[in-house]
Amino acid sequence: MQHFTNKVAVITGGSSGIGKALTLALLQAGAKVAICGRKQDTLDVIKQTTANDNLFTCVADVSLETDCKAFIHAVRQHFGQIDILINNAGISMRALFRDADLKVLKTLMDINFWGTVYCTKYALPSILETKGTIVGISSIAGYRGLPGRTGYSASKFAMQGFLEALRTENLHTGVNVMWVCPGFTASNIRNTALDQSGQSQKETPLEENKLMSAEAVADATLKAIAKRKRTLVLTGQGKLTVLLSKLLPGVLDGLVFNHFRKEPGSPLK
Repeated sequence: MQHFTNKVAVITGGSSGIGKALTLALLQAGAKVAICGRKQDTLDVIKQTTANDNLFTCVADVSLETDCKAFIHAVRQHFGQIDILINNAGISMRALFRDADLKVLKTLMDINFWGTVYCTKYALPSILETKGTIVGISSIAGYRGLPGRTGYSASKFAMQGFLEALRTENLHTGVNVMWVCPGFTASNIRNTALDQSGQSQKETPLEENKLMSAEAVADATLKAIAKRKRTLVLTGQGKLTVLLSKLLPGVLDGLVFNHFRKEPGSPLK
């Protein structure tokens, strides 16, 4: 895509899953890409794999404001500007609220919501200069609360509310603000999802080979960025869920409960 040639794109959580797919796609499209992640060895692997001078990596924990500020500052020092910020870093959970330690919900809010806020705050001055784009990788859970995922849904609702308000504030500045809501995607987010005590569940309840690929999500996301869209909801199931949440929310309650009750190891009874 010629739209991204020489553009500077910043991606949080860019070393795995959808973030990694976005990183590779943007590099192939001729962009300069900066990514962050919490593990140096993971960042080293993608750096070695791509062998591309247009890739800049930085260790950062997006739940920490100081890390986000330092990451964005380092990107500006290295590339000189920021055209696109993709807030992708995220974590999920699977536990009933009654059983979950409150630290689980706080962790999800710190990463999924505050990580978006922190990075956006420090990248916004440059994006205002370039009249660029701010993106949030959200979820269908940002439109419809999902059982066993109260903290995840709350963080994605918060992300979308923040981005919608920010979009309205910047309606006449030339900055585009958008959010992307993938359906179930083949990635490691469910493997790293937290259980009721805050430990990684280290397994996924879904058949990953039947889900939308991270590469497909990345391709659709870049096309939406190029078109400066407002929102992008992916998969037929996702679009139907958003529609039913508006038209028949009571009916959807039962459908969603039954769907998640059938998951292997579901905490729902």
